[in-house]
Amino acid sequence: MKRKIKQPYERPQGAALASRLEEPRRLIQVVAGPRQAGKSTLVQQVAERLDIPVRYADADEPMLRGVGWIAQQWEAARLSLDPAGAVLVLDEIQKIPGWSETVKRLWDEDTRARRPLRVVLLGSAPLLITQGLTESLAGRFEVIFLPHWSYAEMRAAFGWSLEEFVFYGGYPGAAPLIGEPGRWARYVLDSLIETSISRDVLLLTRVDKPALLRRLFELACRYSGQVLSYTKMLGQLQDAGNTTTLAHYLELLAGAGMVCGLQKYAGDAARSRGSSPKLQVLNTALLTAMSGYTLADARADHEFWGRLVESTVGTHLANAAMAGEGRLYYWREGNHEVDFIVQAGRRLTAIEVKSGRAPVAHPGTAAFAQAFKPQRCLLVGGDGIALEDFLSHPVQHWIVDAV
Repeated sequence: MKRKIKQPYERPQGAALASRLEEPRRLIQVVAGPRQAGKSTLVQQVAERLDIPVRYADADEPMLRGVGWIAQQWEAARLSLDPAGAVLVLDEIQKIPGWSETVKRLWDEDTRARRPLRVVLLGSAPLLITQGLTESLAGRFEVIFLPHWSYAEMRAAFGWSLEEFVFYGGYPGAAPLIGEPGRWARYVLDSLIETSISRDVLLLTRVDKPALLRRLFELACRYSGQVLSYTKMLGQLQDAGNTTTLAHYLELLAGAGMVCGLQKYAGDAARSRGSSPKLQVLNTALLTAMSGYTLADARADHEFWGRLVESTVGTHLANAAMAGEGRLYYWREGNHEVDFIVQAGRRLTAIEVKSGRAPVAHPGTAAFAQAFKPQRCLLVGGDGIALEDFLSHPVQHWIVDAV
């Protein structure tokens, strides 16, 4: 059985992009996010309702692209200008060496000439996109970040149940394949994981030990939801690398929207940076595809399902943090632990996750509350907030808006 989209679905960020492109030319619009977050589709949906010419060009093709290609596409867009302007969309821009300097030069030329050309840049390696923006385009851009799809979005677009989202995660392109579990897993492994590592990390960044980076990704999936010191990671990976290399590789994998290492909350940035990371997948499909389990297998393994539920809550929080909605940590002191700590400005929210019936007492939360006085302490699952309710609302609702 194949799943089909219930209706044409446009992510909420589309309204913001459309509004910005309908304004007089002001800033470069940068749409960034991991692979298959729907960047190209979103821009195409927005372009269809604009009343000005739109030129779309993709740098993610086999032919080697250079900065001259950017200039050619830019000039073609200039030629299409009408009195109301035009839009140039450059996809996978980070694939072109020196792209940011060329974009800066051409943008500044149009600014001086008062040409009403709007520019949209798309990229599936947010870390590399950010580096190019801050180095050359300061003051000339604003970012719309597209994280992995949420439960509410997968439910709206595909009619998914909560269990389906927990297991299959938030990849819309893989959604029609869930009726064929083996085919779904192969698609995630080959078209998403391998492509992200080989084309968004190894091809664009210097990695001296690519095999170590791949094994680190596998380790992060296997131990998602667990705190693991870099020293223990090296022992598991059986590699003569060092902790600095592992920390750097984990940052690269996070920049590709795959896995990240959460820091321990310590109330002090320097102490947090020196902590052992809590490994966290950014899409649960990465964890389950690597596991070899079917949904039925996962449901029958209570320990695995518990880790999967906690990782699902973690993806909801981590993707919001990557979009700038606060910072995400964990906390542990002695035998006391809190699964997630969200810091938004001066507001702290402690979040504990339970996949089964929760105990009446929550000593970790109580100890954290005594030490740091958070504004809110939440229990997700058990006798607290229902998992489906928590995932159905944006993180902002729980850390700021909710009473």
